[in-house]
Amino acid sequence: SLAADIGKSGGEREFTGLGNCLTKIFKADGIVGLYRGFGVSVQGIIIYRAAYFGFYDTARGMLPDPKKTPLYINWAIAQVVTTVAGIVSYPFDTVRRRMMMQSGRKKTEIVYKNTLHCWATIAKTEGGSAFFKGAFSNVLRGTGGAFVLVLYDEIKKFL
Repeated sequence: SLAADIGKSGGEREFTGLGNCLTKIFKADGIVGLYRGFGVSVQGIIIYRAAYFGFYDTARGMLPDPKKTPLYINWAIAQVVTTVAGIVSYPFDTVRRRMMMQSGRKKTEIVYKNTLHCWATIAKTEGGSAFFKGAFSNVLRGTGGAFVLVLYDEIKKFL
């Protein structure tokens, strides 16, 4: 909710800061409001990490000699893996954001009853492509993740 409030001018803002945001959401929805979207967020993280490490280890295992693979090849593999993992898990991120954006809203403004209803409503009203809106910018952010994966393997060689 606070992220959507950032672009507004001072008089239009719903929240004055993080503390104010948390207080208003807690008063409106209780502790449940603070954790709205948490379950689907955890599911998305599990899927992302499983794909990230699973695909990376599988791809490296297919190399003739993984320990002697040049850094740029490892980085290319890591970049592809990061991109694929990000795209595979992105629908969970979309649902998480939609659920979180409902926190602190009036009951009449609530669109999704629960996470499952959110999945179904997005699919029915907007189509499958709606789950991937914004995925490209997320892929661009993943470049750092690919670098960390390769750097970890390089450091591991010396230990």
